[in-house]
Amino acid sequence: MNNEKVWLITGASKGFGLALVQLLLANGNRVVATSRNAADIEKQVTKHRDNLLAMTVDITSDASVKHAVQQTIEKFGRLDVVVNNAGYLLVGSLEEITDQEFRQSMEVNVYGTVNVIRAVMPYLRTQGSGHIINFSSTAGYMGYGNAGSYHAVKFAVVGLSEALALEAKPFGIKVTVIAPGYFRTNFLDKGSVMMAKNKIAAYNSEQLETAMQQMDGKQAGDPQKLVAALVALVEEPNPPVHLLMGTDAYETVTAKRKAEDEEFEQWKHMTLSTDFDKQ
Repeated sequence: MNNEKVWLITGASKGFGLALVQLLLANGNRVVATSRNAADIEKQVTKHRDNLLAMTVDITSDASVKHAVQQTIEKFGRLDVVVNNAGYLLVGSLEEITDQEFRQSMEVNVYGTVNVIRAVMPYLRTQGSGHIINFSSTAGYMGYGNAGSYHAVKFAVVGLSEALALEAKPFGIKVTVIAPGYFRTNFLDKGSVMMAKNKIAAYNSEQLETAMQQMDGKQAGDPQKLVAALVALVEEPNPPVHLLMGTDAYETVTAKRKAEDEEFEQWKHMTLSTDFDKQ
């Protein structure tokens, strides 16, 4: 492993972010770890602190993100890998979710990612190297009821990552969008799942929250294996743009793609009926 790499990780106080920080530091990497409160990171990372810069960053603030990136360059002199991991799940039907709730979800899950990308790209372009890893989800490939806002943001992360990959490639910068299935992190904890405040009984959206709580602690995915895979991924000369993580992710997304292809074929006659008649 190249221990000279400098990593910037958002959402680093828990879950995948914290697990990745701890693994990287143990392997001698230098890490900038951000969260809404740097103290949450510092109290959990007790080893290899010389190579850690923990920062309180509001990813929805362009100025806060730019300051963090500047501090990264000032302390470590370069930046090699950027991991956009921060985000949260909002549960509720589209009718239940208020304008403010939807917009806040977009601010954190989409604009936060874009703010980081805009801030790091000038440095990575100048270097002529780097790897940006954006966390999406199986929710970025397939929609379920009562989680529409989460699907909206995760679909967006997949799309913007595809565009960024094309934009960044000429500068030697790699881009990968990660789509995990269910992993045994604290993502499904009661405090980590936001519920729409405006409940409409007809949708029974609480049923989804209950199902997730019942699954918590029983997920098949091992977060330590996922972060180890990410560390290996950045050593690949030609990493994928899209990477599914977990057996459930692979099975869910490939089945959805197959069903989608069948639907397209079923309605092909209507699709092809809308061109101008040939003269």
